[in-house]
Amino acid sequence: MITEDQIEVVEFLGSPSTHGGASVDRIDTHTAVVFLAGARAWKLKRAVRFDYLDSSTVDRRRALCEAEVRLSRRTAPGIYRGVVAVTRERDGSLALGGAGAPVDWVVEMNRFDEDALLDRLAGRGRLPIEMMPDLGEAIARFHLGAELRSDYGGAAAVARVIDGNELGFEEYGRGFLDESACGAVAADARAALESRRVLIDTRRADGFVRQCHGDLHLRNIVLVEGKPTLFDAIEFNDDIACIDVLYDLAFLLMDLWRRGLPRHANAVWNAYLRATADLGGLAAMPLFLSCRAAIRAKTSATASHFQPDATRAGELRALARDYVAMAARLLQAAPPRLIAVGGLSGTGKSTLALALAPSVGAVPGAVVLRSDEIRKELYGARMSDRLGPEGYTAEMSERVYAAMTARARLVVRGGHSAIVDAVYIRRRDRDAIERVAAEARVSFAGFWLEAPQAALVDRVQARHHDPSDADAHVVRLQYGQDSGSIQWTHVDASGTPEAVQHSVERSLGTHAGSENFPTEHAPREQSPQKR
Repeated sequence: MITEDQIEVVEFLGSPSTHGGASVDRIDTHTAVVFLAGARAWKLKRAVRFDYLDSSTVDRRRALCEAEVRLSRRTAPGIYRGVVAVTRERDGSLALGGAGAPVDWVVEMNRFDEDALLDRLAGRGRLPIEMMPDLGEAIARFHLGAELRSDYGGAAAVARVIDGNELGFEEYGRGFLDESACGAVAADARAALESRRVLIDTRRADGFVRQCHGDLHLRNIVLVEGKPTLFDAIEFNDDIACIDVLYDLAFLLMDLWRRGLPRHANAVWNAYLRATADLGGLAAMPLFLSCRAAIRAKTSATASHFQPDATRAGELRALARDYVAMAARLLQAAPPRLIAVGGLSGTGKSTLALALAPSVGAVPGAVVLRSDEIRKELYGARMSDRLGPEGYTAEMSERVYAAMTARARLVVRGGHSAIVDAVYIRRRDRDAIERVAAEARVSFAGFWLEAPQAALVDRVQARHHDPSDADAHVVRLQYGQDSGSIQWTHVDASGTPEAVQHSVERSLGTHAGSENFPTEHAPREQSPQKR
């Protein structure tokens, strides 16, 4: 609901004379109007009141502007300059930061190249997959350092999200959203919440509810000096911002998946989990992902009512319908399975595991557990560090395989698929990982990759920036070990990675996206310097 007339302020901020003659680009959303002029961006919060946002008074808008700058400087200090008053001068004119009485407030930002927004890069097919691990790690660092907020979150907070989505569908989706589909999404989400209530409340008690970003999708991430930078964190409602860290991450994963980028989503997912080791909350992810899609359905429907352009309003209504359908599908998660990829060093185990992961199990695909990374973690080394013999003792190897087995158990019991990647030359290690699947009553598939020794030596010698420390000497030692009878599916790994992947996929009966629901190419969304 609009509470004040801001036409005069909007016209003032939209005038080139306000900005030294610079041309002004204006971007409208349902919560703000952004003016891009020269090297600056000015964000005016709308005088509105919704169930989740109150910026209805000048004082409220000032407080929200100050909160936005404080919170978003955590991840984007180079973007946010401060808060500036729009003042009424003695002659009755308006000024930015003048001597008169404030009539409204704006956030002042350094303008960035909007073509560097990740949603724009994705829309042009130019979002680099190689950047996704860095993005996942950046989000992990942000979450690990964020303020604990156990006074928020939990199952009751998720219930309010579901209720709010349902009310938004009814109020803003009338006439173009299918009522039965919206009702089914809400009912199924409530059922999923009931089955996960204890888990979600336990995570809050254990410190996983923090002052997060709250609106973490591709439009709120930009490349600054080549690094993914999160900006425009939620400042207007702590119920939205103080949430489970996995619920925060779920927005980005859902956004990537909807845009037909499952490999990107899975790469962010696995990098985040490697950095945080947060495997205990995986059972909540289908619900978290669905709630995120439903929120976008609600906000797209709401935005359509504030969009003056009829064509754009129609696009937003279509977008809302697509998000409702996605929210429904996300709750129908594929059953978990456990896949083991074994073989001597250089056979391409890790390459295969990462290639398979997006197509296996529930969105956003399988969790990849790699022995080389676990070894470095247990040793307290960086992934780029090269370990000496002390990192490869029998005792350390026992710890590595035990940790990998325990983590795989945690993943599949949480309803997600796991792909474990290790040499698995010992029979007891192979038996142990098979028992995980049997005890959890999930499907198991083991693959043993094979290639000539000379090829493996060439491959390990060509490695760069890889957690594996294996060299030609290690390969030759492995060739001399007795692996016993290997009952896993033997795969010729002497060909290209693509050929190996296709061979394994045929055995599994999968291909990219086949176990998860099919991905879609996203309808166009507006990409302002936010909002």
